[in-house]
Amino acid sequence: MCYEVRIVIAPDSYKGSLSAVEVANAMEKGILKVFPDAEVFKIPIADGGEGTVESLVMATGGRIVHETVVGPIGQPVHAHWGILGDGQTAVIEMASASGLPLVTPRNRDPRITSSYGTGQLIRAALDGGFRKIIVGIGGSATNDGGAGMASALGVKFLDSLGRELVPGGAALAQLAQVDISGIDIRFQESEFVVACDVDNPLCGALGASAVYGPQKGAAPDVVCELDAALCNFATLARKATGKDVADRPGAGAAGGLGAGLMYFSGAILRPGVEIVFETTGLPSLVQTADLIITGEGMTDSQTAFGKAPAGIGNLAKKYGKIAICLSGSLGTGAEDVLKHGIQAVIDIIPRPMNLQECMASAASMIEIAASRMARLLKAGILLRTESAELR
Repeated sequence: MCYEVRIVIAPDSYKGSLSAVEVANAMEKGILKVFPDAEVFKIPIADGGEGTVESLVMATGGRIVHETVVGPIGQPVHAHWGILGDGQTAVIEMASASGLPLVTPRNRDPRITSSYGTGQLIRAALDGGFRKIIVGIGGSATNDGGAGMASALGVKFLDSLGRELVPGGAALAQLAQVDISGIDIRFQESEFVVACDVDNPLCGALGASAVYGPQKGAAPDVVCELDAALCNFATLARKATGKDVADRPGAGAAGGLGAGLMYFSGAILRPGVEIVFETTGLPSLVQTADLIITGEGMTDSQTAFGKAPAGIGNLAKKYGKIAICLSGSLGTGAEDVLKHGIQAVIDIIPRPMNLQECMASAASMIEIAASRMARLLKAGILLRTESAELR
């Protein structure tokens, strides 16, 4: 019997283990073992962090461009950016140039890390002739308010003696003047859409330093130092640009890069999943699909708050479609995602095993779990067909 089903596979990454592209490929393999005639559409989902470029490039038939840039602690790193299938839009992920994994745990210090490399990627896209640029800002190692990024694009950050500041968030405490006279005019005139899934302000108890500084290596006293430095930065950036953005939702994202992009360009911050949906044309694919498969590394109570499976589920619900989530593991509150259009959440782990083994075997476990899921669906189709024939 031929089963011509139309399936959309739209997972997030299994962070630390597999990219969203790799997850989607494993799911496809498992499904095609059961439904070899299925029409499968793979749309890997990213939220603005690591994997954003790969996901959007793959989904739109674009290409990846490689660059060597200055990493978060001044070392050269091999980064990349993407050109989407329309040939007119560039996509950049901060994580590629200024991400936390680029700094070993013992060297993580948000007082000195810089977003300069991200600015170099933006400049490379501008040099390539692109004037619409999507910037994903998840996974940063920095807390410099985007000053490093802006420096790469011609902005000068000066102390009271007119000397340029050294890189890093701590140096912003000595900031006395922001000079935008040499800013790359293309940076200001281009369209920047920023993938940002947090609503933190730049400073204060819910700001960049207090909420995200500790995971980047900041002790409590350093958090206070960095917060004061960002407040100083905000005052002087507002004076230079005439923009008051410090309290806007998302200004504190990526160590304040959200604010930096708004200060020095005309950037608009939007939810990452929303940008991915729009860019890839996912809604139209879901509308004509028989089944949608999503997934992530850990499904728990946080998933319902804007993460990819919840977004996919809500989209499926809108069009009356069935959506299933294959997760690396299930945490407390995983069932909350069922309120967002997901019909079932399935754990891919078949037996007790430690984290290292899980991560090493993730691709094969996803493939096997996808096959098990597909066999259950096939059984349901057969049951429905036989019941109809009996009537």
